[in-house]
Amino acid sequence: MELIKKRIHYVREGKKIFDQFYVDEEYNVPEAKEDVRRIVDTGTELKIEEIRPVENYVRITGKLYFRILYLNVSSDPKPGVLEGKLPFEEMVYAENQEGEEFYIQNVRIEFTPSLIHSRKLSLRAMVELEVGREKLVDEETVTDAEGDVPLYKKMKKVQLLQLEVTKKDTYRIKEEITIPGTKESIGQILFTDISERKLELRPGQDELIVRGELFLFCMYLSGDEKPDWISQTIPYEGRIPCEGISEEMYFSIRHTMEDTLTDLRMDEDGEMRILGIEGTLALHMNFYREESVELLEDLYSLQKQCLFDTTEVVCEELLMQNQSKCKVTERLSLPELKTDVLQILHARGAIQVEHADRTGEGIRVEGILHLSFFYLRGDDAEPYGSWQGMIPFEHQIECKEMPEETVYNMEQHIEQLQITLVGSESVEIKGILTFDTFLRRPVKVWTMENVREEPLDLEQLEKRPSIVGHIVQRGEDLWQLAKQYMTTKEGIMEVNGMQNENVKEGDKLLIFKENMSIL
Repeated sequence: MELIKKRIHYVREGKKIFDQFYVDEEYNVPEAKEDVRRIVDTGTELKIEEIRPVENYVRITGKLYFRILYLNVSSDPKPGVLEGKLPFEEMVYAENQEGEEFYIQNVRIEFTPSLIHSRKLSLRAMVELEVGREKLVDEETVTDAEGDVPLYKKMKKVQLLQLEVTKKDTYRIKEEITIPGTKESIGQILFTDISERKLELRPGQDELIVRGELFLFCMYLSGDEKPDWISQTIPYEGRIPCEGISEEMYFSIRHTMEDTLTDLRMDEDGEMRILGIEGTLALHMNFYREESVELLEDLYSLQKQCLFDTTEVVCEELLMQNQSKCKVTERLSLPELKTDVLQILHARGAIQVEHADRTGEGIRVEGILHLSFFYLRGDDAEPYGSWQGMIPFEHQIECKEMPEETVYNMEQHIEQLQITLVGSESVEIKGILTFDTFLRRPVKVWTMENVREEPLDLEQLEKRPSIVGHIVQRGEDLWQLAKQYMTTKEGIMEVNGMQNENVKEGDKLLIFKENMSIL
């Protein structure tokens, strides 16, 4: 007898590990830079260079790139910038299995530089991240059987997710903006911050369609060393070749914006009024197709005895692919600023998810939105300042009657963020947080293996009565009865005048041996 088999591919998610570590170092101000009077603002980017399992640990190495905007010690203080990188190595305990791949997500950095004196700084960074793990799995299921004798088969229809394409790729963003005519030409770029805003990823035929926005803040010195700044939203759009995918597929995509860069370019008039913006969108993509599959659950023959072993395999069933948005609105009273703020120049945010709890209605997300803003003061001696704070948020990702064993992937980012002055001591915060969620349910099915055919025990068959009266017990169905009494479902239905296969506890049936049937 030959079993017809079908392989089901999917990604098995392992337990995520939360990790926190610190990076400390002293930093000497380069000779070409002026003495530091006060630190005004900072920016950081974490670059992971290697993730490698080492026995029961995961070794993570990389560099933390930093930018520090400061005021110098002159009588007419001007802003300057310090840049550098801090290497790190972190060992995270994780009992790993063969074939598992590790990845990093949900990185958050608290970077705190402080002055030792005007030529030396103490740098301290607290890094929080999640170490995820996944493994590509092939499960073998049985969809049919063929033999030399007639077979009676019990089939089970299931809706399964089949992993069709898994791929890592990058999309290079290269855009240009021209600074407005109301702004002076750029002499020196001091400080830039590029953050990801809206992002839409959509499968097409053999390609992934990418649409998004970058938000740029750039502070610079003009040709006569006058500080100025520009902030602008930069849309981008493109396509990534991805053979084998199509529009109707479901997908789970992890994405990070890396290697952002701003460079100064000359316009047609020979003035430095063009900014080149570059960035790399790193993507880890899994594309799925939902497939209706009939699995062979049981079989028997009236001419031979069919013996087989069964084993349990785990596949996945789609529950939902969803993008939901959480609006955050808050008014904060900040008396510590008093009448200090003339204008908010730039605002940043970072999402920290503290709890994501499964409920009967879906996933309840609780977290903190970390905020900071850079502002202009009304004091010529101290013209700039910055503020940091946080506000809590709650969000419900709806999925009615979600099973307890649900597994999910969730990507979150800030789609919009605006912080505005309201009076002299208050700010109003408006933001939209986006959550991309891909929910699946593990499906456990029994599949056959090692099928053997043996001759029937004719002596035992002869001892069986030709006609049996049977009262249906709880949990029995027509298939079980037909197999038990070596007959067919159709034979039982015809003898008992049944219109369908449904039976219930207490039903009385008359069952004939198939080879003695009066049909």
